[in-house]
Amino acid sequence: MLHFLEQFVDNDEDMEFMPLVSIDDEDANPDNEQPEYNEEIPILPLRNTVLFPGVVIPITVGREKSIKAVKEAYRKDKYIGIVSQKNSDIEDPEPNDLFKIGTIARIVKLLKMPDGGTTILIHGRDKFTVENYTSTEPFIKANFSVFPAQKTPKTREFKALITSMKDLSMQIIDLASNIPPEMAMMLKNMDNPEFMLHFISSNLNITIEEKQELLEIDDITERIQQVLNHLATELQVAQIKNEVQNKARHDMDKQQRDYYLQQQLKTIQEELGTNENGTDTNDLLDKAKKKQWTKESKEAFDREFIRLQRMNPMMPDYSTTLNYLELLLDLPWHEYTKDNFDLNRAQKVLDKDHYGLDKIKQRIIEHLAVLKLKNDMKAPILCFVGPPGVGKTSLGKSIAKALKRQYARMSLGGLHDESEIRGHRRTYIGSMPGRIIQLLKKAKSSNPVIILDEIDKVGSDFRGDPASALLEVLDPEQNTTFHDNYLEVEYDLSKVMFIATANTLSTIHPALLDRMEIIHVSGYSLEEKLSIAKQHLIPKQLAEHALKSKHIKLTDAILSKLISEYTRESGVRTLERRIAALMRGIAKSVAMEEEYNPKITPKDVERILGLRRHDTEMYTNDNPPGVAVGLAWTETGGDILFIETSLSKGKGGLTLTGNLGDVMKESATTALSYIRAHAQQLGIDIDVFETTNIHLHVPEGGIPKDGPSAGITMLTTLVSALTNRKVKPFMAMTGEITLRGKVLPVGGIKEKVLAAKRAGIKEIILCQANQRDVEEINAEYTKGLAFTYVKDMIQVYNLALV
Repeated sequence: MLHFLEQFVDNDEDMEFMPLVSIDDEDANPDNEQPEYNEEIPILPLRNTVLFPGVVIPITVGREKSIKAVKEAYRKDKYIGIVSQKNSDIEDPEPNDLFKIGTIARIVKLLKMPDGGTTILIHGRDKFTVENYTSTEPFIKANFSVFPAQKTPKTREFKALITSMKDLSMQIIDLASNIPPEMAMMLKNMDNPEFMLHFISSNLNITIEEKQELLEIDDITERIQQVLNHLATELQVAQIKNEVQNKARHDMDKQQRDYYLQQQLKTIQEELGTNENGTDTNDLLDKAKKKQWTKESKEAFDREFIRLQRMNPMMPDYSTTLNYLELLLDLPWHEYTKDNFDLNRAQKVLDKDHYGLDKIKQRIIEHLAVLKLKNDMKAPILCFVGPPGVGKTSLGKSIAKALKRQYARMSLGGLHDESEIRGHRRTYIGSMPGRIIQLLKKAKSSNPVIILDEIDKVGSDFRGDPASALLEVLDPEQNTTFHDNYLEVEYDLSKVMFIATANTLSTIHPALLDRMEIIHVSGYSLEEKLSIAKQHLIPKQLAEHALKSKHIKLTDAILSKLISEYTRESGVRTLERRIAALMRGIAKSVAMEEEYNPKITPKDVERILGLRRHDTEMYTNDNPPGVAVGLAWTETGGDILFIETSLSKGKGGLTLTGNLGDVMKESATTALSYIRAHAQQLGIDIDVFETTNIHLHVPEGGIPKDGPSAGITMLTTLVSALTNRKVKPFMAMTGEITLRGKVLPVGGIKEKVLAAKRAGIKEIILCQANQRDVEEINAEYTKGLAFTYVKDMIQVYNLALV
């Protein structure tokens, strides 16, 4: 009995098993006498099944009321009323949701399962009808009456019906492959017609409503006829299903016969020397002998090669297996390039390819030094984080060049399918290995430098989560046995140097972030951009436009004009496009043999590029009260933003516009609360808050804005508007505020400072704790900027307001 329970106990909702006879209970009550029941009985509602008298089934009890009812019944006389629900979707059924007629059952066993659930083994005894429900809490109870036992007819017609029912059941058991043959033996040994009827009714493949209808039929002869109708339908279905299976089996036998004949034909062709595929397999075998295999890969190749030789070339699987073998041969098992750990040379390569970024270069050299001393690639995975166009991807290329390793790049932007990382299983049509294995095949080396570009833009949907698949790739403790679904052989990635790039850390999976060592790559200052333009961008664009240095002269003044008036970025991509536009203008004159002045003037710049795109004077003008300049950090680097406040007569409402995020809105509310609390100290009439509407706006409403760093700017613009005092010109500020008026530090200081310098700002107010961030910036880049460090808001508006 327990073995049966373990086999079927987890199937609570769909009772797809054969109920058993409870021999123990029948022995205990040989005369089948009706036991004495209490007047009131606990009710257990069942979903998706109907219990018939004499039948034993296991039930997993999960609902709280049901568990209480079972425990109460088991504690007293072990009898419980089993009724079926009219609608199985109802989680907490009321009396109206239950059928009136059910079966009284005896709880044979009550088991606590390992997962904490409760399972009972119940034996149906007598059919009953509910007279009235006495309570619904803590579980359903009801008064009931038991149907009197019916005498079995002794007529020939009745015996004929019983025999027909048994014969139809035996035929269905013979045809159905999912019904164990022991069921036939059980049916043969059943002498009690009523129990046989209940047993077969319980196992019919019909709806709950139809089973309930059978239970409610009182006349046994009528019930048998209904069961015969259902059995006849089931037999027809089983016969049709059997015919379909026989036809499929015949088709399979034909395929096997064709395969056998093809193999004989292949043998004959080999004897005659006309086998066309022999050359292909011989070439594979020759390559395999020269290959340096791992043990697992060699076993996989041998196994699949033997399978290929036995296969008919016309079969679809032939090309799939052939492609798999070619992949195994193309992969660089135990093939490595020799590392060049000449750190002085590496330093020269980095300096030649990238201007500035001294701290980044120093960190890379330190990383390479550790690898040289340790001679083991199980080191942290590097992740370069910074705005676009600052050289993150090209840094990785320079590292590969410095180490003399193969270079491969994998763009992860917009990647949604996990199979792109781990590959598809070979059972699918058009399956292929993942991108990691493909890159190794392309690099022809097991220790290349692989750039995982834009790792912060990996997506996830119903096809899987590629970020989770990357966890195995980027973990030095796990990637020694990287599993590709297509390859099905573990590959050692521990010698691969992975370098990831990202614009922001906020969208990277935390577990993935934990596996990487973050190196922040900041934006360039005007001086750095000037040097990059002269050393890298101009020579590159001259070569791309087939021009020589004599054809065009770009002075520092012109380059500075391009940087400050035609670009606003942390990197140099837009600057390169502007230089390319000038080159095209000169190339046209050279190609058409026109006379022109090679020295580019400001007028030439405006003629070719149009009027200046960015006006720095707008940030330094003498603004009216209620306007302050803040500093912001974006994925593209630092930026300048205005925060404006206007006052109007009203009832003291606060309106916030400019596509602001929740954090920014909270900063504005905090600032206004602080001003209300310190109105007297600020010289503001407290009544103004009840009679004045305040509107705070951040321009460029099409761009979403969020973060706490505009806190002190918001408070300053509100105080400026309410006191009618202007904010000093040429001044910007950034910092978070608290309700107590404290100024807290914020991030992205270098990008914000460089943005202020580009905009012509002369004075910046920062939190005292951000002083160390400013000191890390090269002093040449902060020339002309005055920094004031504050701890609370009193210092801010005393410094900022005229």
